[in-house]
Amino acid sequence: MITQAQIPAVLDHPVYDASGNKIGEAKHVFVDDETGRPDWVSVKTGFLTGAECFVPIHEATVVEDHLEVPYPKGKVKDAPSVDVDAGGHLSAAEERRLYEYYGIGWEGTQEQGGRSGDDAMTRSEEHMHVGVEQREAGKARLRKYVVTEEVQQTIPVRHEEVVLEREPVTDANRDAALSGPEISEAEHEVTLHAEEPVVETRATPVERVRLSTEEVADEETVRGQVRKERIEADLPDEERGTDR
Repeated sequence: MITQAQIPAVLDHPVYDASGNKIGEAKHVFVDDETGRPDWVSVKTGFLTGAECFVPIHEATVVEDHLEVPYPKGKVKDAPSVDVDAGGHLSAAEERRLYEYYGIGWEGTQEQGGRSGDDAMTRSEEHMHVGVEQREAGKARLRKYVVTEEVQQTIPVRHEEVVLEREPVTDANRDAALSGPEISEAEHEVTLHAEEPVVETRATPVERVRLSTEEVADEETVRGQVRKERIEADLPDEERGTDR
């Protein structure tokens, strides 16, 4: 919405649609007779024909050096042509036809513009509503593979060694000493034993591993743009200087 103070900045300046397409040049701004609020702007769409199309200015915005309207260029150029009387006014019938073309409720516009006798304006604001949507953030997987490691362990082992024992012949062992021939050859053998490490491996379950998910709460700051309407009052000079 533009104010009366912005009208000079609109006239003879480019008019664009919301997609950035230039529609033409703003030539005339028509205001409501009762509220003084700008209602329509006429846009000259061609240099040769000089045709002017009417577009509602309620939701238009002044962007840098041009006016931006929320209607496509083709919609504006195909608007019905209307006749403006000598006083620069649109008739009620022509205005109704334009409102119907742009899909704007005539009755709702009358209430908003004060045509029903209401002396108050409605100021609206946009509010940002933020929600969440779930998306895939990544994948996790388990993979089992085999590695070989060198390990060592110390264990006790035993072995037998030969001990040569000599004992003199006494009365106690004389009979055993004389049991064989007096002079002969003989041989006696002893088997030695020894322990040695024996290694074998056994697979033993040691743990169970699985993947699961858990939700972790976090916070993110979301930024956006919202539009707010502002209402300005143009007061007579004598009222501006009055102390209250």
